[in-house]
Amino acid sequence: MAQPAISVKDLSFSYGDTLAVDDISFDVAGGEVIGFLGPNGAGKSTVVKMLTGQLTPQNGSATLLGMDIVKERKQVQQEFGISFEFTNLYEQMSAVENLNLFAKLYKVPDFDAMNLLEKVGLGGREKEHVANYSKGMKQRLMMARALVSDPKMLFLDEPTDGLDPVSTETIHTLIRAATQQGTTVFLTTHDMVEADKLSDRVAFLNQGKIVALDTPARLKQRFGMRALKVEVELPNGDIEVREVTLDEDQTPQTVFDLLKNERILTVHSEEATLEDIFFDITGRGLQG
Repeated sequence: MAQPAISVKDLSFSYGDTLAVDDISFDVAGGEVIGFLGPNGAGKSTVVKMLTGQLTPQNGSATLLGMDIVKERKQVQQEFGISFEFTNLYEQMSAVENLNLFAKLYKVPDFDAMNLLEKVGLGGREKEHVANYSKGMKQRLMMARALVSDPKMLFLDEPTDGLDPVSTETIHTLIRAATQQGTTVFLTTHDMVEADKLSDRVAFLNQGKIVALDTPARLKQRFGMRALKVEVELPNGDIEVREVTLDEDQTPQTVFDLLKNERILTVHSEEATLEDIFFDITGRGLQG
């Protein structure tokens, strides 16, 4: 069996009396996208900070690419790229200067900053001071910076939070392209649509604990409810919405009766969203 790209055992961290990460364990395969899904304050960013060497775990252990995150911290940090929720760019420098600086720090030979800037949609704006960039442009530059060293692993902490649809799709395209090259992606987000679209597996994190970990499809099958949403026109012209739960003994007869006796306007299939499932498991929403 191949060695996991990330292996976490009994990891914990507290800020004073507040337990932020509570004895979590999980593995991530090479080339996998794992989404850590949870509301603000659930512990997602603390997990990232421990795995990337910004915080030292108080209990437990973890390896990245077979290297201990504490004992081999410097070696580990050479192998991944990271993009934070809050930008930490050199704003009085241009985009090209930002990327070239990091290429030098990572000792990347023959680095082509313009090629990377074109990929993130910043071609033509590369010589402007970053201070003049919009939030979406800065976030795309953060993503480009994370890719400077062609890393084997990416840590993306809320990479599209508050961005416009164009910037969001640009970043999603870059994530997909990286995984096609075998890059492992650790994605933290409270956006259930983003997690569903990008992740091979998602972990639900609530109050520092992993309360569920599986593929989005299996989580929906296990915890969700499939249904039909039917719009019916009543005799007085009003429209009424009926919901028919699937996979029950009476479902075929209920659907037959609707089709036979009612004026059907529309029929749509529905499945539980990751946010629905998170709420069912934890009793709280992803935004809370």
